[in-house]
Amino acid sequence: MTITIYDVAREANVSMATVSRVVNGNQNVKPATRQKVLAVIERLDYRPNAVARGLASKKTKTVGVIIPDISNVFYAELARGIEDIATMYRYNIILTNSDQQENKEVQLLSTLLSKQVDGIVMMSDQVTKEIKHEIDRTDVPIVLAGSIDNSHTIPSVNIKYEEAAKEAVERLLQNGHKRIAFVSGSLAAPVIQQQKLKGYERALEGAGIKFDIALVYGVDNKYDDGIEAWNVLHKLDDPPTAYFGGNDELSIGIIHGAQDNGFKVPEDLEVIGFENSKLARMVRPQLTSIVLPLYDIGAVAMRLLTKFMNNEKIEEENVNLPYRIEERDSVK
Repeated sequence: MTITIYDVAREANVSMATVSRVVNGNQNVKPATRQKVLAVIERLDYRPNAVARGLASKKTKTVGVIIPDISNVFYAELARGIEDIATMYRYNIILTNSDQQENKEVQLLSTLLSKQVDGIVMMSDQVTKEIKHEIDRTDVPIVLAGSIDNSHTIPSVNIKYEEAAKEAVERLLQNGHKRIAFVSGSLAAPVIQQQKLKGYERALEGAGIKFDIALVYGVDNKYDDGIEAWNVLHKLDDPPTAYFGGNDELSIGIIHGAQDNGFKVPEDLEVIGFENSKLARMVRPQLTSIVLPLYDIGAVAMRLLTKFMNNEKIEEENVNLPYRIEERDSVK
């Protein structure tokens, strides 16, 4: 039988209001009474009904999180940042995985909203018209983390991807490379198409190098896709001598593909990645990479969401965090 707040109040010989104050941490309870109520709560194994409390306060203290791929180190770090700040502000997390499928993202949005979450942090490769429509039709605050909204109307936390990509390619140009490949995830994704690719093009243009579409290779964001990209690109009549990888997994796949074919990094070719995940330090040679503050993006996104949920003053709805290049051994 489910233990209710009424059962606790009866056993402790106090009012239900007193039990409620103890459960919610209200200090306006005598120490002796608090200890008596806590003893009864422990003996009866009473667990407050979050749904009932939510109906009364119109808040469930629950936040939904939509992640494209929890197995990807990139999203796992973001999730850690979200979870830590959520815990700090006493919010529970409902973590969902969209498998990078638009239809599933729309479904998850609807499901989380039906569970009366107080807010949602969403990570998506692409905020489509359908997703934007679902977000616009709800009053529940939603913050994007590491995702781009072309309309700039959805609060978000990112870095300046275009400038970061430009700086990465310029780093390779400094070493005299003129054939630099850009290996990325889907070229349809706004972050890649409108930000990273544009930064890549701008760096080449600044060096007076003609853009060659043959050196731009769009695949999935996995390690094996990096190997696939290497196998295709190094067979070109005029192959690249340097690679800019859209994330660390792709970059490591490129390095291992080159090594499997007898090439040395950075002696024969140089590789720079994007993310600076834990994987960048595990590969040999260690990967030079753009530092994408994964944990911080998640943490700041969650903090921004708490401000919306609690009607706090918002100074900036679209936040750009700092980035830098972490120099290691895959670039001379």
